[in-house]
Amino acid sequence: MSKQAIMAWEDLALGAAILKPGNAKELRTGDWRSMKPKLDEEKCIKCALCAMYCPEFCISVNAEGFYHPDFYFCKGCGVCANECPKEAITMVKEGE
Repeated sequence: MSKQAIMAWEDLALGAAILKPGNAKELRTGDWRSMKPKLDEEKCIKCALCAMYCPEFCISVNAEGFYHPDFYFCKGCGVCANECPKEAITMVKEGE
């Protein structure tokens, strides 16, 4: 497997150990998420707190200056929604 390949968690061998931190950018870990963040751009003040507090560092800014998660790597933990001072991020069920 090349370093550029992105694996889903299902591709790991049973009992596999991930030995280094920050693996979410190398392993597609968002597949098992049950909740996901939804941004209301009308409420967003573009403060970037969601991106700063995201434990997976999977939130990036788009061309308009809004912060959106990369759902390949977002685990749906809700930290971004909890830290948003304007409650612009809500957690919704996966598939909505």
